[in-house]
Amino acid sequence: MPLLDHFHAPLHPQRHWEAFHSRWASAIADALNADLLPPDYFAEPETHATGRVEIDVATFEAPGEGAGGGLATATLPMRVWSAPPAALSMPCVFPGAFRVRVFRNEGGAVLVGAIELASPGNKDRAEERRAFAAKCANYLYEGVSLIVIDVVSNRHGNLHNEIVDLMRCASRFRFGREESLYAVGYRPVRRDSADVVDMWPTELFLGQPLPTLPLYLRGDVCVPVELEATYIDASRRLRLT
Repeated sequence: MPLLDHFHAPLHPQRHWEAFHSRWASAIADALNADLLPPDYFAEPETHATGRVEIDVATFEAPGEGAGGGLATATLPMRVWSAPPAALSMPCVFPGAFRVRVFRNEGGAVLVGAIELASPGNKDRAEERRAFAAKCANYLYEGVSLIVIDVVSNRHGNLHNEIVDLMRCASRFRFGREESLYAVGYRPVRRDSADVVDMWPTELFLGQPLPTLPLYLRGDVCVPVELEATYIDASRRLRLT
């Protein structure tokens, strides 16, 4: 189905974008958990990372033999899928870590992937855009693969460009238009003794279908995040179609 404008008439203000974003995040997590993730992985929508920072969809690797402390839940076989070659590989430097970290021991799940749905608040002011970019850059520095989805049509700040600028990378990795709607997959990887972020940038257009993007988990293990199918599911459940 075509991408709708959730921030202008006729949908806005009768239908709330927050409800759609929440439902879309849930649809993405449902699809990942259904038959895409390996047995020892699980996805959760609207997860808190640390403090008050939120991740719209988080993918974890469960400890031990399964997410249930050794009692693995039966799941459908994982679908085999190979990602297309990255459109861009952005050179960067992943900083070394010398620090003390304090954890609360509640299951020991390890974050391996994140999917962020941009909100108007993320793009509203320069400091909000920088904060969002810093959160995304931190995922990449920690080796966590990332997808950013921006369908916010009532703000012009480009969060992908903010990420590129914050990581001090060349302008050729930016979108040319600040007002672009887009989805980008990011994979931090070390290749040929160099740190790079493989990227799958796709500009989105109202009235056009949505792409499928890769989400890398560990090594070459990769799953497809089917934005079109999950967008349709969320739209139908909220009776937008």
